[in-house]
Amino acid sequence: MSDPIVLIPARMASTRLPGKPLADIHGLPMIVHVMRRAREAEVGRVVVACAEDPVAAAVVEAGGEAVMTRSDHASGSDRIHEALQRVDPEGRHDVVVNVQGDLPTIAPETIRRALVPLETPAVDIATLAATITDPAERERPHVVKPVISFPEGATVGRALYFTRVPAPSGEGPLYHHIGLYAYRRTALDRFVALPPSPLEKREKLEQLRALEAGMRIDVALVDTVPLGVDTPDDLQRARSLLAPNR
Repeated sequence: MSDPIVLIPARMASTRLPGKPLADIHGLPMIVHVMRRAREAEVGRVVVACAEDPVAAAVVEAGGEAVMTRSDHASGSDRIHEALQRVDPEGRHDVVVNVQGDLPTIAPETIRRALVPLETPAVDIATLAATITDPAERERPHVVKPVISFPEGATVGRALYFTRVPAPSGEGPLYHHIGLYAYRRTALDRFVALPPSPLEKREKLEQLRALEAGMRIDVALVDTVPLGVDTPDDLQRARSLLAPNR
């Protein structure tokens, strides 16, 4: 792992919060806050992969780097793959960190943590999770639970499955998956070339495509789940968390 790149997919067509990449948070668009958190992580080059000119213009105005992608991608993984070909056709970057464009409060150390599982050569894709502390989250379908095999005392383990129901059964913690990924470039190339898999379509979880194809996903634990901004209420919470006087 020699030269990572951070790619931030952003699109305006959110159903619950239209135009959210440009949502104002204390005078700056949300996408600019995400870009700054990614830069503060200091893991490598940061590029916003966007489908609309106003998003690219906001990023460039803030001193960032943006690349235009097609507007019809089915997923953020497809968007960052196209962006990677555009910004790095020579293949210099060997690891790709996908940071969602709706995480304006994410801690830089959380982004850095996503690279830790890739220190194991057999790992294709790395991602993050936090221990569920709210009992209600165990039952919520929108909280994705990774089933992880942790060696004793370890905070990085292998993902065996991802599901929307409480799993595994029995005594012990459940985990809240955080949708931030670090891919080996070769793994991203392979992943986007695969067709949607049966379990992916059933659970509506893209990462199952990789597991069904025999790819290895390892998960690093972090302390907290970063706020994902999906609704006007989430936006207000982000504004509160990022208030200058906090």
